[in-house]
Amino acid sequence: MQEKLLAKNHTIAKPLFESVEYPWEALERLEEFILALGNVLPEDKFDKIGENIWVAKTAKVAPMAYLQGPLIICDNAEVRHCAFIRGTVIVGEGCVVGNSTELKGSILFDGVQAPHYNYIGDSVLGYKAHTGAGVITSNLKSDKSKVTVLFEGDKIETYRKKFGAIVGDNTEVGCNSVLNPGTILGRNTNVYPLSMVRGYVPENSIYKQRGEVCEKI
Repeated sequence: MQEKLLAKNHTIAKPLFESVEYPWEALERLEEFILALGNVLPEDKFDKIGENIWVAKTAKVAPMAYLQGPLIICDNAEVRHCAFIRGTVIVGEGCVVGNSTELKGSILFDGVQAPHYNYIGDSVLGYKAHTGAGVITSNLKSDKSKVTVLFEGDKIETYRKKFGAIVGDNTEVGCNSVLNPGTILGRNTNVYPLSMVRGYVPENSIYKQRGEVCEKI
């Protein structure tokens, strides 16, 4: 599955993903991974600015951004005014975390942009994925039951009560869309604005509305 969704060479968490079968399993081990990696990051490239918070010297963090560890912010990332990072997060190289965007328990691969009023919870966003203004990864089912994933006709138990989405490399999610718990978006997919997405959307697709998915031309 991972090979169809994520370019593992474009994240500092590559060893973590290589140790698991499914990408959401990396989230279970994320806190431990950040703590272990953070303590061996080179001091000439990263500053430790708080309890278990490591920020690359080339990153830009606005004074009004809220940062909670464990957290790693990589080279040339930008965390803008009033971003809210609640911990257990990796922000990859060149990422943009924008105004009023909230991150929790998630991995942003290199080049991800979540620039405006986004909630990214218990999710993985692949290389150069982009979320439009107001996009939400819903990470908890209304009945509080464990999240299951539908992938290429198979139903897979995640055994997680909280799990948002896996967004593949170079995927665009349109403004004010909601990705329901357990959503999987394939590489190079476009999701129309105001969409409510659940299940699996194959790579190289356009998601117009529920039940209407067409292949890109």
